[in-house]
Amino acid sequence: VAHIHCEEVFGIVGENFTFPVKIDQKPVEILWTKNKDKVAEWEGQSKTTYFTSLRNRGLLNEENGCLTIFNLENSDTGTYVLEYLDSMNKKYNLTFALAVLAPPPEPEISCNISGGDLALKCTGDFQKPLIYTWKFSSLAVTRQTQEVFISKNVDASEKATCFIKFSQTEKSSEISLTQCFP
Repeated sequence: VAHIHCEEVFGIVGENFTFPVKIDQKPVEILWTKNKDKVAEWEGQSKTTYFTSLRNRGLLNEENGCLTIFNLENSDTGTYVLEYLDSMNKKYNLTFALAVLAPPPEPEISCNISGGDLALKCTGDFQKPLIYTWKFSSLAVTRQTQEVFISKNVDASEKATCFIKFSQTEKSSEISLTQCFP
């Protein structure tokens, strides 16, 4: 019985990406293919052989089957299959659909006065959910939300920075609160 497993994974151009392989025991043979072409192969005592685009940018961890691709390129997008053999000669297949995305652009910050508060909103134009973090230059506030409310009695020279993060890539923008007051 072959165990079929398919997972969608995402990386960002220029990042190092490791497939999130979870296997129980140490494999005795490993073969990684991309769109049916071999990209990495390891058998028992031998050294791993890398093929095609991964020849200078791949690293296979023989203990757990994880394949890392350094400095992701758009052309790394594709369907990767990890085929491995355990010590009982059972064969397993794990399939990963890798999509390589362009890095998110710097976020945009807008603000307006809402009642007694300043409402600051951070917008990152990206096709996947982002992690948002706000930091202020002198207020001890860190918020993990897209929108943050602070008292409008705040010192107008205060600066707010919004960070957006996806995978290992982070971008930020800063605004001075003077821009929020008419």
